[in-house]
Amino acid sequence: MIPITGKTVLITGANRGIGQALLEEALRRGAHRVYAGTREPFTHPDERVTPLLLDVTDAAQLRQAVRTVSSLDILVNNAGTAAYDDLSDRAVLERHLAVNLFGVHDLTQAFLPLLVRSRGAVVNNLSVTAFAPLPIIPAYSISKAAAFSLTQSQRALLAGRGVRVHAVFVGPTDTDMSREFDAPKASPGSVARAIFDGVENQEEDIFPDLMSQTMAAGWRNSPAKALEREYAAMATAGRAGSQA
Repeated sequence: MIPITGKTVLITGANRGIGQALLEEALRRGAHRVYAGTREPFTHPDERVTPLLLDVTDAAQLRQAVRTVSSLDILVNNAGTAAYDDLSDRAVLERHLAVNLFGVHDLTQAFLPLLVRSRGAVVNNLSVTAFAPLPIIPAYSISKAAAFSLTQSQRALLAGRGVRVHAVFVGPTDTDMSREFDAPKASPGSVARAIFDGVENQEEDIFPDLMSQTMAAGWRNSPAKALEREYAAMATAGRAGSQA
């Protein structure tokens, strides 16, 4: 078990919804420092919180964040966007990919040297729509499926450098983002607790709510998960061969 106590954590989208709940949960578990990445100015009464003005699509803000953060144990790629659409406007799809896919990639690459140094962890907040698209939010679903593939690739490539990569498959949660979606929803607090439980227990794939948990066993025992492990083993063997 790897506790959050004493760790330095960076959470994007930390001012509302699941991100805000993750911020409070990290503090509750004794994090040494929590960097709160937000698109708008943000303040917090706990002195362990350092606000970062950080739009994940803004290269200048990302460079400034890298200059501000001196050490890092856990990067939580939580920031995301979701809009109802019908795929008729390519710009909507591009916006989802910019935030939900390339934002995750860019943040991880930018902070990778610190994570390698600490032998830390990347936590990518995905969605159950990564497995099956929800037709009322297809652009979001596509971006999360792409981010899932990115997460699996990061996991295989970074394992040899001592960095763990977690995929979080969130079901419907009671946040502003899903306000108009009519379905039973988990609370952000319960989702945040389950996410950090999964990180502390070193679970590769985290299913943090009742809806997503119905998929957990099927995924973990699926041919697709077995293939992911097989491909990851090939990557490990390739690294070992190149070092021989």
